[in-house]
Amino acid sequence: MLQHGNDAERPARALGTSGRVFDASGPGLPSGTSRRRFLTAVAGAGAAVASPALLTGCGTAQAKGGNLQFWNFYGPRRSPDPAINAQSKWFVDMVARWNATHKTQIDLVHLPQPTYLNGFKLPSAFATGVGPDIFLLSPGDFLRYYNGGVLADLTPHMAKEAIDDFGSALDSRRVDGKVYALPMEVEPLAMFYAEDVWEKAGLSEADIPTTWDRMLDIGDKLRTKTRAGLVFETNPGYYQNFTWYPWMWQGGGDVLDPQGNVAFDSKATRQALAFWQDAVRHGIAPRTLPTAGDVIGGFKGGNVAMWQQGIWNVSSFKAFAPKYRYGVFKLPVPPGGKYVTTLGGWSFCANAQGRNPEAAAEFCVWALGSMKDDSINRMVDWCVGAKSDVAPRASALERGAAKGGYDSAVMKKFKDEIFPGGRAEPRYPPVVYKAISDAIQGTMLAGRGVASEASRAAQSIAAYTRSYKGASLI
Repeated sequence: MLQHGNDAERPARALGTSGRVFDASGPGLPSGTSRRRFLTAVAGAGAAVASPALLTGCGTAQAKGGNLQFWNFYGPRRSPDPAINAQSKWFVDMVARWNATHKTQIDLVHLPQPTYLNGFKLPSAFATGVGPDIFLLSPGDFLRYYNGGVLADLTPHMAKEAIDDFGSALDSRRVDGKVYALPMEVEPLAMFYAEDVWEKAGLSEADIPTTWDRMLDIGDKLRTKTRAGLVFETNPGYYQNFTWYPWMWQGGGDVLDPQGNVAFDSKATRQALAFWQDAVRHGIAPRTLPTAGDVIGGFKGGNVAMWQQGIWNVSSFKAFAPKYRYGVFKLPVPPGGKYVTTLGGWSFCANAQGRNPEAAAEFCVWALGSMKDDSINRMVDWCVGAKSDVAPRASALERGAAKGGYDSAVMKKFKDEIFPGGRAEPRYPPVVYKAISDAIQGTMLAGRGVASEASRAAQSIAAYTRSYKGASLI
């Protein structure tokens, strides 16, 4: 999602009778910044240096009483970006409806994206006992908060029918069969391409690559001095790892095997590292992101032919380049490989050490995990109204489709072809994430040997897992 311009800081606004809405946003992101890339890259960079020990003693000084606080990076706020305004309204309306019908009131607290997601705000708040009662969490940070005793069990508040409705979308948010986070969206990755560039090169849909080598060949053909043939994420962080995982998975590789043993140093890992390294080494993929990571601007300006991106950019194209012609295709596979993509998405969580954990957990389920129409329709409105995502509940996906949310060629392809081959973003702790990130950076940009980097990362992960105590890493 793009953000254009900066929003001025505004005073608090009243909401309902006793519930309040606070805007602590301050300046927005720089004009043209790719919001999704910025958020996830910053979050990953912070998470790599934020110690899990910051969560020790969570809630010991938590002030009791008062309204529950829901920290988030969506709303309330105003922006020149209509998509951001729609997302903010979704959050504001949701909290207003709860406050109008429940005794326990909620304060919606908007924090600027860097403040919320740089890896320090949440851990330090929980460490000093003033963490939010409700908050948003990415899969990559799940274990840090679960192992820190922060996440409340949502299972007692959910009907079995509702849990079943989420299906495998809950797998990475469960421990011992209990649900500790409720996803609001599923965000698959795919390849986006510029149709005009494609056609001018004499290419058609029949030329859409299904193999790595063919995609490199096409990228080489489409690149110029001012246009990248192919773009992979170059900034280190959870987001870069998120975009790299499927290339390893497609060859049958993994970080850990089903028994939890370190499996990173493998042929599949080495070929995935070599694939990105070759793309950069031969000048097909750039060493830094074009147009400062502005996906829509990059395509519109003719600076990109293909870019690995996620479904969230569909709404960005709709808002800022409605007439621009682009397409998407499934990630190509290596010889003998099998198609896989990564599925991301944020979740609602309740603080187990907060002012009222029961009410906070009840809110999360009421908002996203109830079998009532309002709960299901709320998810539909988020995934095909305020944003462009795949709904993580079967019922919401069905209703979203009936509503026309997946009728466009691109959304239909995401729903019917790209999403079904997806695998949830891993929930590796910061030490594991950092070892993988260093291997990607070292091979892709520093030109180090893929064998040595895969081995080094595997040794680092193995050293960590030998002393790791916490919920399963897989």
